[in-house]
Amino acid sequence: MNAMASRTSAPLAAAGALCAATAVALGAYAAHGGLGDDRALVQTAAAVAFGHGIALAALGRGPAGRLRALALAALLLGTLLFAGSVALHALAGLPVAAAPFGGGLLIVGWLLLAVDFARR
Repeated sequence: MNAMASRTSAPLAAAGALCAATAVALGAYAAHGGLGDDRALVQTAAAVAFGHGIALAALGRGPAGRLRALALAALLLGTLLFAGSVALHALAGLPVAAAPFGGGLLIVGWLLLAVDFARR
């Protein structure tokens, strides 16, 4: 494992914790805000951000090789694109066009993690 890959994991773990914190805020807003029909969208964004944030926080701790660092980066970017796009659509009426790309990155990230785990 190279030093660059092991340094990459700590910021990804921290970003995961921030995703989880943002998810709690989104969930609270969905529960108490005046969202109407968009409440389910915000709850979906919160669930995706929370689940993947926890995964990043847990899996990003400690040393990580290049494949795991790449997988975690895909999970982070996928979470930001998917959950961010869905939440911004519900809260600000912005297009949800980035969500499919984010979802695809989430799938790729989990597949890369599966390969990384299988190789150990």
